[in-house]
Amino acid sequence: MTRGEVARNYFLEGYTCSQAVALAFREELDIPEPILLRATIALGGGMGRLRQTCGAVSGCAVLLGLFFPERNKSEIYALVQRLAGRFAERNGSYNCGELLKGAHVQADTSPTAEARTPEYYKKRPCPLLIADAADLLEELLKEEGRLK
Repeated sequence: MTRGEVARNYFLEGYTCSQAVALAFREELDIPEPILLRATIALGGGMGRLRQTCGAVSGCAVLLGLFFPERNKSEIYALVQRLAGRFAERNGSYNCGELLKGAHVQADTSPTAEARTPEYYKKRPCPLLIADAADLLEELLKEEGRLK
């Protein structure tokens, strides 16, 4: 199973997009799962359902900082920009609201999370976007020598 498939499955279990990506890489990180989940929960829905940067991409950004603790701020920013650029090339944007609008889904910004029903999952592009973000992160980590 690819990292993308693992992340997608976590999302389908009810985790946020950012949590799902983080969980797909947790075995490589020496961080307790509850802390990883709390550190990434607020990034879901384009950061607190504000529909800004896709939570899966934001989750990847958090992980880049964790995977490369020896790199400075500018180096991490460059990695984040590479990943976000690749994501946007494949998906047309890395903005949550734009990605939802492209799939004809209303980008609700209420702070109340929607119930995770079969209809919720059916109408959203999120499972595919989450899988793509996780696969792109894995690719970048391999390029940078962090994963085999």
